[in-house]
Amino acid sequence: MLRVSRAHFPVTSLGPGTRLVVWLQGCPLACRGCMSLDTWDPAGGTGISEARLLRLWRDALAAGATGLTISGGEPLAQAAPLTAFLQSARTCPTDGPEPDILLYTGYELAELDEEGHAAVAAADAVITGRYEAGQPTRLIWRGSANQRLVPGTPLGAARYAEYLELVPDRAPVQIGVDGERLWVIGVPAPGALPRMERTLRTQGIRFQEAAWRP
Repeated sequence: MLRVSRAHFPVTSLGPGTRLVVWLQGCPLACRGCMSLDTWDPAGGTGISEARLLRLWRDALAAGATGLTISGGEPLAQAAPLTAFLQSARTCPTDGPEPDILLYTGYELAELDEEGHAAVAAADAVITGRYEAGQPTRLIWRGSANQRLVPGTPLGAARYAEYLELVPDRAPVQIGVDGERLWVIGVPAPGALPRMERTLRTQGIRFQEAAWRP
């Protein structure tokens, strides 16, 4: 069982290709300036079984997914059940190219315990390091300059080689609406969220709450 904030498919802004993204709930790191404060509370979100998550992954593969991204929250706060899920996800058949797994963690690799290393080893690439608001970056899929994209398998090395130092012309971001809730998926460029909020306000749209505001 994993505590999940949300899951979404298709996503094209958190890794190469078209992906299923699962945001895990709970974060003990509490980085200042985090855009996802709603994922911090370990009691929030919903408990979802490995079997149900695997069904979501199989459905995504059937619909053409080329990868799986795990974000949060802090995924390694649930390292053991996460490892079990990722290992099972690798066994799911697909008719397309071999899908890759990208894992986000605020921890550095040198900080990991045995369970953390096992979870990282189950992924093809990992983005490591705490979000540092004072170190802005435009490197793709990273929020601050200290964060590193580290391939861990031959598949990861091949698929992520062109992205290690890539600075896109525009940060890949998706915006969706679910009822009265607006979702921002991706890692926006520095200052993008306040600008978006101001722009929407000029159109009469005001947020009652925002996941990036304390």
